[in-house]
Amino acid sequence: MERVTITIDGELLETVDAMVRERNYPNRSEAIREMLREAASARYAQAGRAPCVATLTYVFSHSTRELSQRLTQQQHNHHELGIASTHVHFDHDTCLEVSILRGPIDAVRKFSDDLTAQRGVRHSSLHIIPVKTLRHRHSHEPGATHHTHTSL
Repeated sequence: MERVTITIDGELLETVDAMVRERNYPNRSEAIREMLREAASARYAQAGRAPCVATLTYVFSHSTRELSQRLTQQQHNHHELGIASTHVHFDHDTCLEVSILRGPIDAVRKFSDDLTAQRGVRHSSLHIIPVKTLRHRHSHEPGATHHTHTSL
């Protein structure tokens, strides 16, 4: 790790110190590193084809005519993005679903927009985490066939 010296004004330093307290960072350096990681991640996310993992959370009315079928059809139409889903029944009419997604940022955003624009979907939140993927080949046993994994 490199050591860098920076000069910042008192108001900005107060912001850093508040972040240290709020997020329980061990020191200012870790808080600043996190800010830089977030800024780099946001910049990387601007490239729509960049890969990501994401969670899409939405609340919908189970009683809205054919909504459950339309939501399921949307998920099947974009099966390549889905990793897992959790479905929770809040009451007789209201459900919450959380979908864990992986794919290009623009495809994940479009899927989210198409799904949550359905009549009867009340609330939604898409959380995207841009990632850089690595591909590596290996085998599990000596002399075995090599195969490739993609990892984050």
